[in-house]
Amino acid sequence: MHKHTAINGNDLSMNSPFIKALLKGENNEYFPELKGKKGALYSNSTLAQFIEEEFRHDNFVLGGQSGRSIRSFSSGEQKKALLDYLMHKSPDFIVLDNPFDALDTSSVNQLKRRLLNISRQMPVIQVFKRKADLLPFINHAMRLHMGEVVFSGGVASYLRKYEQNKEVHYCTAIPAPLHQITEEFRVIAKFTDVSVNYNSRPILSKINWTIQAGEFWQLKGPNGSGKTTLLTMINGDNPKAFGQNIELFGRKKGTGESVWEIKKRIGYFTPSMMDLFTRRQSAMQMVISGFHDSIGLYQRPSEGELTAARRWLDLIHLSDYANRPFIELTQVQRRMVLIARAMIKHPPLLILDEPSTGLDDQSAALLSALINKIASESQSAILYVSHRLEPDLQPQFIYQLIPGKNGSLGENIEQ
Repeated sequence: MHKHTAINGNDLSMNSPFIKALLKGENNEYFPELKGKKGALYSNSTLAQFIEEEFRHDNFVLGGQSGRSIRSFSSGEQKKALLDYLMHKSPDFIVLDNPFDALDTSSVNQLKRRLLNISRQMPVIQVFKRKADLLPFINHAMRLHMGEVVFSGGVASYLRKYEQNKEVHYCTAIPAPLHQITEEFRVIAKFTDVSVNYNSRPILSKINWTIQAGEFWQLKGPNGSGKTTLLTMINGDNPKAFGQNIELFGRKKGTGESVWEIKKRIGYFTPSMMDLFTRRQSAMQMVISGFHDSIGLYQRPSEGELTAARRWLDLIHLSDYANRPFIELTQVQRRMVLIARAMIKHPPLLILDEPSTGLDDQSAALLSALINKIASESQSAILYVSHRLEPDLQPQFIYQLIPGKNGSLGENIEQ
């Protein structure tokens, strides 16, 4: 029987010396059985390299005989194509870097079956962050801290030793808005018999969905079901919204409103936003920039803006980090800062697109508690988009997209 190992470490990068040596069969102290053998890395970073190569040099490696750009594939299709390519290279073992991120339930189950078959052929090393993602055939566990191994042993022993306490409390109230909220509309977004096609391919079919002020919704659906299409029709970025029966913020779409009038009423966060903020702006400056919808802060803030930002940083327990560069914060700290940035104006709608992707269980619980608090103490409606149903999250309503041959249908799911 092969030795299959799960590795956890908050600071573990696929570019770390530990992983590089492992992939070359040079990490002899902890993996003597892999000495001199060559591994394959199944990771979003590997996928990104293929996407970049295709974009720069028209080298359609993963698209293969389909002739399609890998960028046109769904997340599930991209990961399947990558695994097919890696297995065709006949590696001696495979390293899986959080393999289920951004995959829907069906794609996760398909990938698990495939990985079970692979585990019968070669050792599997799974880098993981979420306990629920641990593959059932894993029979060894390791934990790294600052690049050093601090635990190596059985899976059950690992879980007992590092079971995380997910009790999270925010004692401070949500800061009041800097300016009085005067919006009077009740309907945030209303879709009536909305259907969308791309290049004659049906995406959405007769969507009927209403989001009222102050409601907390989760939008679910498999990869490629049209979630992104719905989001972009709300935030003003999708021309397919024109000519449709859509109402946004109490006004029918296409009656003279500008994209910027829509965007100023929306707070938005998705983890990919973190790549936009590369300058050495402080956490305080990042939160204040939400008043100006800018990428960073480029003007002197008012006393009121400074006070509001301090209160938000106090709420998320980051007051001591106010002057620390944003790019030096941890992943979950940066996400909380950007959610505070999105909320500082108390927008009528807060959109959170896969906010917990790539986080460990404790960090996801921390984020869920913050979102629940915003939902219960502010007037903002929340639209939370995720494949994963976080156990600590408390949406009032779920809207699920169900793919069909004529496009995805929508269904309200009772909580």
